[in-house]
Amino acid sequence: MTKTMKAMVVTSLGGPEVMAMQKIPLLWPRGPRDVLVRLKAASINPADTWFRRLGGYVQGDQPFVIGHDGAGIVEDVGSSVASVKPGDSVCFCNGGIGGETGTYAEFSVVPEWQLVRIPRKIDFIHAAALPLVGITIWEALIDRARLRSNESVLIHAGAGGTGHMGIQIAKAKGARVATTVSSPAKGRFAAELGADHVIFYRKEDFVTAGKTWSKGGFQVALDNVGADILQRTYAAMAPYGRVATLIGTPADDAETTAYNTNLTIHNVMMLTPMWFGLTRRLREQAKRVMSALDLVKSGKIKIVVDRTYPLSRAGAAHTYLESGRALGKVVLEI
Repeated sequence: MTKTMKAMVVTSLGGPEVMAMQKIPLLWPRGPRDVLVRLKAASINPADTWFRRLGGYVQGDQPFVIGHDGAGIVEDVGSSVASVKPGDSVCFCNGGIGGETGTYAEFSVVPEWQLVRIPRKIDFIHAAALPLVGITIWEALIDRARLRSNESVLIHAGAGGTGHMGIQIAKAKGARVATTVSSPAKGRFAAELGADHVIFYRKEDFVTAGKTWSKGGFQVALDNVGADILQRTYAAMAPYGRVATLIGTPADDAETTAYNTNLTIHNVMMLTPMWFGLTRRLREQAKRVMSALDLVKSGKIKIVVDRTYPLSRAGAAHTYLESGRALGKVVLEI
């Protein structure tokens, strides 16, 4: 008899209403290094809303279930699994790009090397909120942009899920942090997280304000907004600055500022290893989650969860995230 589980399935491409709770096959047992995790929580990321609207990277026979972040309890393990055992609390980033079932479900099958044990002080809700943003910020600011102590860094959209983690990890590395926000409430939130300077981009030009505060331009910047903001960010940078973008690289601006000031621009798309099956990179990403969890455990950073929703209300959770009002992360309880 085929095993089944409940999952929120993307029944067609479109708005939050296209997701519906269904029973789908639970493909277990699997490979010798695979682990079955009974999910307790799944984080919602902007990428989930893109896949809901546009479809997956990978085509497969299974129902399309989105969601990359998950946290839960090990239910069963493959014959060669040695690092975890049934009953262990784990979190991970896996699935949700088509093909492999995502985390908006009761269970997830995850390769052993992508699982990270959750420290006792951290609950499932907060553990689920960390992996994707932790990996993203670590790869963008630390691995790629090589952020150093005392450097000035610009974090766009500092009150969001990615931005709020960017502020904190940059501060933990000893950087001076400025961030852009849209409202006083988001400004207070960013300041509480450790931002040294808050720029209200609707009332002031972030390029002028940023160059003044940084005394000539930022050494590092993180763009998680889009092409127009990234192009404008070039003018806020110091010569030989390093820019990491999570959205993609547009052409230079009309004044060829990126070229003239010798900027280094890094594309950071943390789903690439999953998409292309790059096992070594996936192992490294799990280590980034471990590093971020260590910072949480030591009190140097915190995972802020704005709201939680039951799995059955994933559509409402998407609506709230897309409203732009969230401070930190939105998480599904399963």
